[in-house]
Amino acid sequence: MKEEQNHQKASEQLDFLYETTKKISNEKEKNFGEKNSFQSKEEQVEILSKEHFPENILILDTETTGLDNENDDCLEVGSILFNVKSRSVLAQQSFLLPVKINKAEKINNIPAEITRLPQPLSEAIIYFESLVRVSDVIVAHNAEFDKKWFGLNKLPQIKQPWICSMDDITWPADKQLKTRPSVRDLALAYGVPVWNAHRALTDCIYLAEVFIRCSELEKLLIRALEPKVLVRAEISYEDRYLAKQAGFRWNDVIKGAWSRKMSRRDMEKLEFPVHEVDFHG
Repeated sequence: MKEEQNHQKASEQLDFLYETTKKISNEKEKNFGEKNSFQSKEEQVEILSKEHFPENILILDTETTGLDNENDDCLEVGSILFNVKSRSVLAQQSFLLPVKINKAEKINNIPAEITRLPQPLSEAIIYFESLVRVSDVIVAHNAEFDKKWFGLNKLPQIKQPWICSMDDITWPADKQLKTRPSVRDLALAYGVPVWNAHRALTDCIYLAEVFIRCSELEKLLIRALEPKVLVRAEISYEDRYLAKQAGFRWNDVIKGAWSRKMSRRDMEKLEFPVHEVDFHG
């Protein structure tokens, strides 16, 4: 019986990978005129999943002096290089960037004066760049916030695709998490002890420990990498709680509306109609 269940689970995962990678293949044919010469479902999954599936991910977090990347500064970066197949931490790093003041000290507990103490910052950034270079994907909790600090001041630009573990990953229903869970709630749902918060490397460690415990990680990452579109909820004021439960945010990207970015797969699961928005800026 157990062998049959394992065979069924493997078959379901194969079907999922096939459907996902077939879409990628079709897009490649459309964009580049390439012919699909794969002879079987198994062969297509093996080749395409190896080509597009992230082997190494860089779990990343920042601490900043405020929310505005034009007027505030990033003062700490933490990162963990994580191998998906082996569920292993390969390397980890954190470093401080010097700032004059830290308006967010009460939140991250980093006094500005310690950021100005001597440390090998140039070497730290070079090592960070090497971690980014060997990573297929960057993973951050609230990636839209973290990514905007790179390419500014001393931090390098990052060209790899990003996955937001708060918005892009649909966590298993049995974990009973909110649509946009906090790092703390995510860690506790996977049995990871929470001993501190609001330091960059600490939050990276929580995510790494979650990934180690997540049996469906490959599936979740593939789905998280699916293209996203901006949608607006067509919903009444009385039913606005449905939009909130589904991770939509009021007056955020679209003023005066509930909106969020999501894959077309997830759009089909909504309990209310949505309208795709062509948004630039």
